[in-house]
Amino acid sequence: MTTTKAAQKRAQAKVEYNAFLAECPSRQLLDRISDKWVVLILCALAGDNSPGQSSTAHADAPKPMRYSEISRLLAGVSQKMLTQTLRSLERDGLLTRTATPTVPVTVSYQLTDLGLSLHHMTRGLRNWAQTHMAEVLANRENHEARTS
Repeated sequence: MTTTKAAQKRAQAKVEYNAFLAECPSRQLLDRISDKWVVLILCALAGDNSPGQSSTAHADAPKPMRYSEISRLLAGVSQKMLTQTLRSLERDGLLTRTATPTVPVTVSYQLTDLGLSLHHMTRGLRNWAQTHMAEVLANRENHEARTS
């Protein structure tokens, strides 16, 4: 009977998730998935890493990538930040980490179905940023001119 009670509690908690409440776990998840490195890692693992690729263009098929491939693709990410981000994505079930016993050990990362569903949401954010960057820079420049 304990299983039923636990399932009922999970179902009730799911109904009550509200990111506007400070103690809600969905707020922590929102904080994690809104990180720039998360968005870029999801795009990389989904094969959506062409700079000029529009949101309507089809990404290459998702594929496993090694740590070094991801690191080269994400210019500016530190080793510590990439490692922490990959671990948190793995913990949340958004990607899988596979270690192959070779010398040295080969480690690859791949999106799960859950991670791929999140990628479908976040790639639009990345594409919007790339598409509207010139306009945002012009607005920043205008703002600076008005306020200085």
